[in-house]
Amino acid sequence: MDFYFPTELGEQLAFCSAAFTALAGFIMMFAPGHTFRLLGLQAQEGRPEGHGEGRSMGGFYLGFGLSAIMLAQTTIYTAFGAAFTMAAFARVISILSDKGSNLVNYLLLVVQIVLAALPLLYVFGFI
Repeated sequence: MDFYFPTELGEQLAFCSAAFTALAGFIMMFAPGHTFRLLGLQAQEGRPEGHGEGRSMGGFYLGFGLSAIMLAQTTIYTAFGAAFTMAAFARVISILSDKGSNLVNYLLLVVQIVLAALPLLYVFGFI
């Protein structure tokens, strides 16, 4: 099996979105403490479930990103973009409802919008 790298610009951008997500998931999975500090979260002492949840979330990102890379199908990119669209929508709700109006939330919102837009723009033929 050969490694497939797309030739069209739109698919390359969708591929890069998936690769970034896989890399972020890898980091989250193997360094949940650093991830929590970066996000301003904290696992409670004596409760390993917090790190377990961080690793699980990282595993999901890693698996979803690698699936999009390996399968390289428009339906996978559609699901990928839709998932990040809903994540960005949830972050907007958090900013408005949870008094989460801070720099980190806005930066992560921009990242999620970009990760959603790149595959969806490719799938719908805009790039």
